[in-house]
Amino acid sequence: MTRFDFTPYRRSTVGFDRLFDLLENASRTGGGENYPPFNIERRGEDSYRITLAVAGFKPADLDITAQQNLLVVQGRKNEEAQASGQFLHLGIAQRAFERRFELADFVRVESANLEDGLLVIDLVREVPEAMKPKKVAIGTQKPLSVIEGKTADRSEAA
Repeated sequence: MTRFDFTPYRRSTVGFDRLFDLLENASRTGGGENYPPFNIERRGEDSYRITLAVAGFKPADLDITAQQNLLVVQGRKNEEAQASGQFLHLGIAQRAFERRFELADFVRVESANLEDGLLVIDLVREVPEAMKPKKVAIGTQKPLSVIEGKTADRSEAA
């Protein structure tokens, strides 16, 4: 896999360090870990859904931690809770895992539900009112020279 060099862009931009770090980290990891499988879905303009296939896990086996710009989903099977029988074939993976999702600014976890082996995490972006774009009214103020009376002085001198 080829690695892209962001150095020229870092020199000519300000405030994009986090974005470049994310891109570089993604290229380094290369998507090597793919358990558990997941979907990321856009459900509306400001709502998203992450669905993870966690067959065999119970709510007590899962831990979801939301921090600023980071969502961490961990799964750990309780050894004592596993069946006392002996498996002849173990095809349902139940190994421990940790999935990290980088979140954009102002994205928060709205809810998380486990049903039919799927962990569904709903996310919503809530931009604070102060950060939303605002329309600016255009006024029809007279030029400064007219207000100060300079235009009248010039016409009298001519």
